[in-house]
Amino acid sequence: MLNALSRRIRKKAASLGVRYQFFFMRADGARLGTLGALYDDGVLRPVVDRIFPFDRMLEAMAYVEQGRTGAGKVVVSMMPRPSST
Repeated sequence: MLNALSRRIRKKAASLGVRYQFFFMRADGARLGTLGALYDDGVLRPVVDRIFPFDRMLEAMAYVEQGRTGAGKVVVSMMPRPSST
């Protein structure tokens, strides 16, 4: 089942000129380092739909539950907002 799904996704990605590879990840420092290097080199380019600050977590969850069809991840940021001075 997973292989058939992956094949369909790879075919769609190829039609859009995107290279796609699916893999499972475990918490592992070396693998995380590899991902970090791929990101730094511009190989991995995350797609972000919206970013919510942590204090708007409920709004972020409601947004995700809307069943949106757009591309990108919804991010909840733990970083403090810059103060406006």
